[in-house]
Amino acid sequence: MPKSKRNKIVSLTKVEKKTRSHKEAQITLIQENADKWKYCWLFEVRSFRNGHLQTVRKLWKGTARIFFSRSALLAKALGTTPEEEHRMGIHKLAQQIEGEVGLLFTDTEPQEAIDWFADFHPPDFARAGNVASRTVTLPAGPVMQHHSDPPEPFPHNEEPQLRKLGLSTKMNKGVPTLDVPHKICEKGKTLTAEQAQLLKLVGEKMVEFRLGLISRWDAATGEVTTLEARLPKEQDSSERVGSDAEDAEMEE
Repeated sequence: MPKSKRNKIVSLTKVEKKTRSHKEAQITLIQENADKWKYCWLFEVRSFRNGHLQTVRKLWKGTARIFFSRSALLAKALGTTPEEEHRMGIHKLAQQIEGEVGLLFTDTEPQEAIDWFADFHPPDFARAGNVASRTVTLPAGPVMQHHSDPPEPFPHNEEPQLRKLGLSTKMNKGVPTLDVPHKICEKGKTLTAEQAQLLKLVGEKMVEFRLGLISRWDAATGEVTTLEARLPKEQDSSERVGSDAEDAEMEE
């Protein structure tokens, strides 16, 4: 007997593509916020982590709205020509939208916003494709994890994973131990997946999340001001990969 189509198994992990109505709703929401706030900032992100972006959303809740979506959608919402622009002069900001950027609508005065974002740079774990910012070497002896203070040795049941990631450990009184020092990574070289995972396990944070303001549109005058100071050139080939990228496209 042929199988019934009614018994077809559907994976709950499958992510549905954004519909046309969803995109139109996002455009409308962006335009509504352009009508509401005094300033619209264009920003870029370094060492993207959705968790840190959500932290920024929470800290600015009530005083700003943040949109981090596809650049084409953001530009379309604002309008890239004088004929298409949603507000006077905002097309000058829209014309700068390219790559991994977002929009921040706020009434907060410019210098206060600039100072806040310059001071917000939480550390995080590197990923495969990041460039090592320093050389990290594990000393001989018990392999320690630095997630706590003081550091603690790895439990015995994690030794197989440490060996799988390249450590030549042996058990000493139930503790994974190195006979000789082991260099995890070297400054200036691209991290492999194994190196990144090992750095995370031992608690070595090597990158910083940064949100850099690029330019600002002023609703009162329609003028766009571009900041001279920019984030350093990206040395990370792993930006916005996996589920973080998809989650970030959703507005709170």
